Amino acid sequence: MFYWVMKHVLVGPVLRMAFRPWTRGVDNLPSTGGAILASNHLAVIDSFVLPLVLDRQVKFLGKSDYFTGSGLRGRLVAGFMRGVGTIPVDRSGGKASEAALRTGLRVLSEGELFGIYPEGTRSPDGRLYRGKTGVARLALESGAPVVPVAMVGTDVAQPLGKVLPKPMPIGVVIGEPLDFSRYRGMENDRFVLRAVTDEIVYAILRLSEQEYVDVYAATAKARIAQGLPVDPTPGSSASDRGPAPDGDRPER
Repeated sequence: MFYWVMKHVLVGPVLRMAFRPWTRGVDNLPSTGGAILASNHLAVIDSFVLPLVLDRQVKFLGKSDYFTGSGLRGRLVAGFMRGVGTIPVDRSGGKASEAALRTGLRVLSEGELFGIYPEGTRSPDGRLYRGKTGVARLALESGAPVVPVAMVGTDVAQPLGKVLPKPMPIGVVIGEPLDFSRYRGMENDRFVLRAVTDEIVYAILRLSEQEYVDVYAATAKARIAQGLPVDPTPGSSASDRGPAPDGDRPER
């Protein structure tokens, strides 16, 4: 009920007026059953704009900090996140990552949509970064289709570090579902996980038409903070290519 009220009465109308979202490929989204929405991640508002253009509710993972704030503001943020279906996740890795995976599997087993950002964090410069293999594990263990999504223009509306986005048209492009049933039972093979992840990221790349960088976004942010170049081989064409279309690059 809270989700419906937020989307259709309180927040949704304001967002629609501010961003006038345009869409392409919405018919590619399955009308029923569990599915993984794998999207590029350019801004905080990605998680608000994507659900806005879909008829079905989407559940995302959100960093646990959103749920542990103090004071009135902290309680309001935590209540809002829970109300719109955001699931808290500890980013410390290890057992926390496993718990997040199990949560995603539960959401999918209940026939719901689960949103995930394969890059793991927001892009620091609007380019598409190497995907983490959690999305592949989720796809193989659940058997759910993966629907690639490209957010367009959210980084312009809300650049990194900016709290309030500026009103402007924002786009959402949804691709055809990807079926990975051919890899069933191979969710513990790291080479298969890398191949599946690369195939998903390549599908997002084709929709978004971003430049691809073959490093993790978190690594890129750390290098930027140190004043170092982001690209692994500056001056080469590696950063202009996407991941191998057949996803056969081994883990490194």
